[in-house]
Amino acid sequence: MKSVLRYAFTAAALVAGAASAQTYPSKPMTMVIPFAAGGPTDVVGRLIAQSMSKTLGQQVIVENTVGAGGTIAATRVARAAPDGYTMLLHHIGQSTAPSLYRKLPYDALTGFETMGLVTDVPMTVVAKGNFPAKNLGELVQYVKANKDKVNLANAGTGSASHLCGLLFQEAIGVTVATIPYKGTAPAMNDLLGGQVDIMCDQTTNTTSYIKSGKIKAYAVTTPKRLAVLPDLPTTREADLPALDVAVWHGLYAPKGTPREVVTKVNGALKVALKDPMVIERFAGLGTEPVAESRATPEVHKQFLASEVAKWKKVIEAAGVQPE
Repeated sequence: MKSVLRYAFTAAALVAGAASAQTYPSKPMTMVIPFAAGGPTDVVGRLIAQSMSKTLGQQVIVENTVGAGGTIAATRVARAAPDGYTMLLHHIGQSTAPSLYRKLPYDALTGFETMGLVTDVPMTVVAKGNFPAKNLGELVQYVKANKDKVNLANAGTGSASHLCGLLFQEAIGVTVATIPYKGTAPAMNDLLGGQVDIMCDQTTNTTSYIKSGKIKAYAVTTPKRLAVLPDLPTTREADLPALDVAVWHGLYAPKGTPREVVTKVNGALKVALKDPMVIERFAGLGTEPVAESRATPEVHKQFLASEVAKWKKVIEAAGVQPE
């Protein structure tokens, strides 16, 4: 009798799940973004959400849930109902959190359903407008000679600028005073105001200031130059090949979200990555959508695992103590 009841329950659950997937989405969805409105990840997320809304036939509403390097937002999504109505748009911080925090309320690798990679955003090495160095070589020499005077800003623990800053210091073999902020905007404001010296941040945040001449730019951290900043050399060209990093973004759902729902959202994501509006706006920010072959749940899952392992080594080598 128990086996019959168990079979009936399982069959009913499967039928309900199939019906749910067929009618999904029947109401607006929420895309949780771990960082403040107007920041680099927020800009990427809003562009994707706008395009996905058209494909899915329901609005994808962006909600910014900030704090603790993105772990508050990730926790919220990990604990949400696995029905496809709550998703997370996170960047590289999803892979570094396990090494930066002693106790996470979720498992970064197994606590979510991966739904596809979105974009790789290059980083730029920048400084306040009156910084004396004229190029990256001079910047490195200046920092080495003035390591007790120079400071390095970042957007907070686990932020892209924090990670790039770690790699920068490792690449030049010097440690400088680091000033963490609660977000990209306040860090950039102080760089613009000359209160801090240097920063390594995403093109989505720095491009407009570089083009307007409000800050100095020394290099982009990707193998090839950017069309939007054609005169900015790469770190490889500037003899600092160890500083090679891009900030990737991915889309996640709570663990247990039906496969059919994940597939449908992934389909809308792939459409968004080919959307002329998204491509154009991304290009203006110095980035571009990932290739379709990388925008799959399977590739995303494998890539996340490799990034967790990679950054664990970097963070431990830098002597960063988990919070």
